Amino acid sequence: MNGNAIEVLDLVKRYGNVTALAGVTFSVSRGEIFGLLGPNGAGKTTTIKILTGLTPPTSGRAYVAGFDVVRQPNEVKRRVGWVSSEVILDDDLNAWENLELQARLQGVRNWRERATELLKYFDLLQSAGRPVGGYSTGMRKKLEIATALLHSPEILFLDEPTIGLDVNARAMLWDLIRTVNREFGVTILLTTHYMEEADALCNRVAIINLGKIMALGSPAELKSSVGGEVVELEIERPVDLSALKRLPDVLDVAASDGKIRITVRKADETIPAIVKSLDFSAVKSLKVEKPTLDTVFMKLTGKRIEESHVDYRRFYAMIRRSRR
Repeated sequence: MNGNAIEVLDLVKRYGNVTALAGVTFSVSRGEIFGLLGPNGAGKTTTIKILTGLTPPTSGRAYVAGFDVVRQPNEVKRRVGWVSSEVILDDDLNAWENLELQARLQGVRNWRERATELLKYFDLLQSAGRPVGGYSTGMRKKLEIATALLHSPEILFLDEPTIGLDVNARAMLWDLIRTVNREFGVTILLTTHYMEEADALCNRVAIINLGKIMALGSPAELKSSVGGEVVELEIERPVDLSALKRLPDVLDVAASDGKIRITVRKADETIPAIVKSLDFSAVKSLKVEKPTLDTVFMKLTGKRIEESHVDYRRFYAMIRRSRR
């Protein structure tokens, strides 16, 4: 092993005739926030379940904190925390009782001191005696993360951590994830289908679709691979496009439905030349579209992420049929 927090080598997971992972390979450096970005059904949760020892791979190898997830699953589980996309708290218990339950499961001695530290850190100490069922969504997410950190894991897995949250709660959780990574020194692997979330949080991102890694790199690297920005002009009457096509930084020009879409290397540098080359009295509006991770996904797959979600009912029905 080379010291990475996570090492995944040609991981395959099949359920009968259904392939959930088809040869996934990536690594996560210690201290990194790494994202698996893709639609529902892409293989993100399956990957986390293998890496946390909850399900074995069909083939391939994976190491977490230096331990083989198949041969040394208990060593792996001692060193990881997991926040599921589903609720893991007992609503009838208060925060102290939820933390004590986790402490017993993890064999954490003298857990109350650690729990007090975490409750103070997440600003939950005053409400710790109340049943969790009365907590706001943001408070519940804080407690879920506190519970996952109780045994001081080296690596924290966050499976769709902000699903179902409103904009304000999501922004709060983003700040919390960054702070946990920085202050606790925890490596974080998160899964998401929100492009802006992966872009805002992750040092590196692996785009996954249909069980395969389609691209891997920093958000900036992946967006730069798309090949430019788009200047879109809405026009009132036809204009001569030949001068646009001759501009040195223009990569492509397309016109349809009263709009001209000009792909350029850098919009800020090219817009003055575009203005000079056109009869701008014919232009009603101008906007710039910068590449996003969704642009990258669409270039790789021909679809937007939200158009690529797998119907879970059909997917699990296929798995059940394949096991017969």
